Amino acid sequence: MKNFKLIIALVTLTSIISCNDKRKPQLQYMPDMYVSVPYDVNGVDGVNGNPVNLKPVAGTIARGGHPAYDIPDTNEGYELSKENLNPLEVTEENLANGKAMYEIYCATCHGKKGDGNGVLSQREKFSGIPNYKDRDINAGTIYHVIMHGKNLMGSHASQVTYTERWQIVQYVEKLRIDLAK
Repeated sequence: MKNFKLIIALVTLTSIISCNDKRKPQLQYMPDMYVSVPYDVNGVDGVNGNPVNLKPVAGTIARGGHPAYDIPDTNEGYELSKENLNPLEVTEENLANGKAMYEIYCATCHGKKGDGNGVLSQREKFSGIPNYKDRDINAGTIYHVIMHGKNLMGSHASQVTYTERWQIVQYVEKLRIDLAK
């Protein structure tokens, strides 16, 4: 019974305290969370009064950016992309990572062998998925399609990094050679 009286007293006290004048600022539990100090990190004084000269870290690329790829998403751009060559050396490590990325992002439509007979094609969700053997493609056009998409295929530029794109290109070229045999 003592605990019940104590609880009633606390509830009554809390309700009386909370019913004060609403026009005045109230007590804040964590004031630094409500009223934070706005710092201009690029300002003259910077944070804590220290002068700031912020420049991007050498070798970094802005989010969503990609190095030296400014070919437009047009038919002319697709034709122009045929001149692009894969900057990565063909190694077992690049092919292995390209295969892993291909199986994650590409195999559901294009199939594990690149024959256009992936799971979505078998379930008749999409039709007309190209067979790599029948296409006039090279490293540049494969990269261009990964970057911008083509027909029903959307862009995968945001899902894979610059290096991973070229590794996928290497693996697709290997699949294309295997299909031609």
